Amino acid sequence: MSDEVEAGYVRVRLDLSYDGSEFSGWAKQAGGRRTVQGEIEDALRTVTRSRETYELTVAGRTDAGVHARGQVAHVDLPREVWAEHHVKLLKRLAGRLPRDVRVWALREAPSGFNARFSAVWRRYAYRVTDNPGGVDPLLRGHVLWHDWPLDVDAMNEAARGLLGEHDFAAYCKKREGATTIRTLQELSLVRGEDGIITATVRADAFCHNMVRSLIGALLFVGDGHRAPDWPAKVLAAGVRDSAVHVVRPHGLTLEEVGYPADELLAARNKEARNKRSLPGAGCC
Repeated sequence: MSDEVEAGYVRVRLDLSYDGSEFSGWAKQAGGRRTVQGEIEDALRTVTRSRETYELTVAGRTDAGVHARGQVAHVDLPREVWAEHHVKLLKRLAGRLPRDVRVWALREAPSGFNARFSAVWRRYAYRVTDNPGGVDPLLRGHVLWHDWPLDVDAMNEAARGLLGEHDFAAYCKKREGATTIRTLQELSLVRGEDGIITATVRADAFCHNMVRSLIGALLFVGDGHRAPDWPAKVLAAGVRDSAVHVVRPHGLTLEEVGYPADELLAARNKEARNKRSLPGAGCC
């Protein structure tokens, strides 16, 4: 697959955020369900007065109910459309988009840029509170309530056993033909002065349900139901464990996507498309 933009088109990078509460995820779906991709593509078509829908490619498809503060996407627009509209396009989108999704920046992307395959890491935050009174009503759409006291030190001890490159099949919803090998670069938890525990999760990429499954395992450690070495044992077993719960989506936010320097984009795109295997692993 080539990242060369079709002749007569311009690749445009979009930086955006959204509250996922009322969305059925990022990706367009049949049946008229409301999605982030659908809203932005509809708005883009309207404000550029185009008959064609220009399809977005996103850095990370988020599930229903998951939020994003630092999402990145790209779209290929006809050069004449970009020339006519780019000066006022951001403001016009602000006037057309619903209030739970915003585009913050639009700019012509460097050569070889692909919002998905150029990314070298994605950083998520998951927020949870163990306050016996529950969640602040003003934060209820973004913070999970866990009704057992949580030991953050034990959770961090458990998290350290998950770092590095592994096959995360035990923490992913399997998809036919897709690898579950990922490099988990950071997994750490901090309790803020407000009592909210924020887990930072950063990896080169994530497989389906991976973040929410990891958090589910760490919560079991934090509330004393499992020992700190249990999540690593689950990982090593390589199969889904019924004790690992996929926590609810509303506590999860995509915070940031990282990209290499412009001159490294082409190499990164090629690398990201290669199906990985662990050292010593057999083929297929």
